[in-house]
Amino acid sequence: MRGLLIFAGIVALLYGVAVLSLQRRVLYPRVPAPSRVPSVAGLEHWQLGPASDVDAFYLKPTRAAAEPHGAVIFAHGNGELIDMWIPDFEPARAAGLAVLLVEFPGYGRSGGSASEAAIARIFEDAYDRLAARPDIDATRIAGYGRSLGGGAIGNLSRARSLAAIVFESTFSSTLPLAASMFVPAPLVLDRYDNLAAISAFAGPVLILHGERDTLIPPAHAEALHAASPGSRLHLLPCGHNDCPRRWDLLTAFFSEAGLTQEKDQ
Repeated sequence: MRGLLIFAGIVALLYGVAVLSLQRRVLYPRVPAPSRVPSVAGLEHWQLGPASDVDAFYLKPTRAAAEPHGAVIFAHGNGELIDMWIPDFEPARAAGLAVLLVEFPGYGRSGGSASEAAIARIFEDAYDRLAARPDIDATRIAGYGRSLGGGAIGNLSRARSLAAIVFESTFSSTLPLAASMFVPAPLVLDRYDNLAAISAFAGPVLILHGERDTLIPPAHAEALHAASPGSRLHLLPCGHNDCPRRWDLLTAFFSEAGLTQEKDQ
């Protein structure tokens, strides 16, 4: 019996060590990118963070807008790059909004290593630089997070003032996802508590989620919606990575949230 307990303890110890050492490799796969920054009209290449080595793309509005105008900070999913998202935000730019696509440390051309704390620092740096621009109205900056990026935006909403939040295909926190993979809560390094973030957020919230999402089940979206009584929840006929951008819903939401104004039309 004593030998069995010792064996079980060794197995548990090895499992814990493996989980602690591997979880960030799974959560942050460090997607590579082309060496060159895309050549796109209206794109400014920023570099953020203490070492000025984390990429961000600032995209100017493509439709003339009275200044200062509103903006959207976007955080992508864990298997994506900001390079992939430039075309998707043309409708936002055409509505008179600036867009800031912020990379994760260690992704693409960016230096450093991703973690919840490191990503939070980068997004706070990105927000501060965006809000300081004379052509941006700091009271009209929204956060938009997809999948893992929802965690980045949730944390940003607790550190800086956002005018609105969009959560797309994101989680209530990583703890339920970890539990589904038999990882106990004490071993989870990066928890991204979106439930607490959205509960404390007083502004408008739009939640978009695929009703066939098996990676992050719709129950997460429903929990976020329940925690934010004034939020809008749209369950879409898609999974996790195949949902089209619903710009009809997004542009209407941004307009109603005051990001675009009559003087910008």
